[in-house]
Amino acid sequence: MSEQNTAPRGSRLRLNAMGILAAMTALLSVSPQTLAAEPPHPHIHAIGVENQYADIISQIGGKYVEVTSLISDPNTDPHSFEASPGIARQIAHATLIVENGAGYDDWADKLIAASPNAGRQVINVHSLLKLPADTANPHLWYDPQTMPVVADAIAEQLASKMPEHAAEFRQNAGKFRQSMEPVNAAITAFKRDFPDTPVAVTEPVADYLLKAMGTQNLTPAALEYGIMNDIDPAPQLVSEQNELLAQRKVRVFVYNQQVTDPITSHFLALARKNQIPVVGVYETMPEPGYHYQSWMLAEVSALRKALSDRVSTESLIAGKQ
Repeated sequence: MSEQNTAPRGSRLRLNAMGILAAMTALLSVSPQTLAAEPPHPHIHAIGVENQYADIISQIGGKYVEVTSLISDPNTDPHSFEASPGIARQIAHATLIVENGAGYDDWADKLIAASPNAGRQVINVHSLLKLPADTANPHLWYDPQTMPVVADAIAEQLASKMPEHAAEFRQNAGKFRQSMEPVNAAITAFKRDFPDTPVAVTEPVADYLLKAMGTQNLTPAALEYGIMNDIDPAPQLVSEQNELLAQRKVRVFVYNQQVTDPITSHFLALARKNQIPVVGVYETMPEPGYHYQSWMLAEVSALRKALSDRVSTESLIAGKQ
């Protein structure tokens, strides 16, 4: 298994105060005159706060975009990400930013607000999908319906900035939708072949995908959301999860590869002891070797393999288990 973030998780939902202060200080040092003095660039400067969104921008924009992802390390807990002055400068120069929203990367809004830019467009995926303000699960990219909508929105924003290439951007969005067909077909086949499969999870990272695949998540919601929000689970919730694993009431254990602590490590060990296949999931797209579509297809394939062959896929990164 790859090395994981084992830092204290009390700050998972808060941006490090020193990081945000340093980042905003860096923004103040970037004067309008400095920005204006730079020669025009032939590309659109874009940011995908999480690398899965950066990947979609690249697929839609092609050679006309210069894309940066701010969170891409598979060993980093995105909830506890710390901004830096370099990231602040990247945001200051970007004219298209795609962020997740739903409380997942609110720190980015602070940096965006600190560098006003009338020509900048921000796509907040939570808002784009018109989801309720109190949406509990922020891992929106695991819903197979999300990224095609994001791709279309990116195409329209790029078209507004480069009208002469609008047809190409929209065509690329159409190609993206087509490229999701194998993923959707694999989801449909799983739901048909393994209906109502009982599963357990550590956190609601892949819950949208698991629901689309027709599985039954038996982990108490208070447990998985408590772990996500760094709340110590009640003993009775831990006992319920222990029973699911010890008595083999679930057929797969879905484990967040990017965050571990004593309680999740305990559940992982219990699943292994009872020969329950483990499938690792990620909060950011594994790199290198994946695009969003191949990542989602790999996760669906790993879940199928867990049921058909009782084989664990704890990591999607080659050479790491």
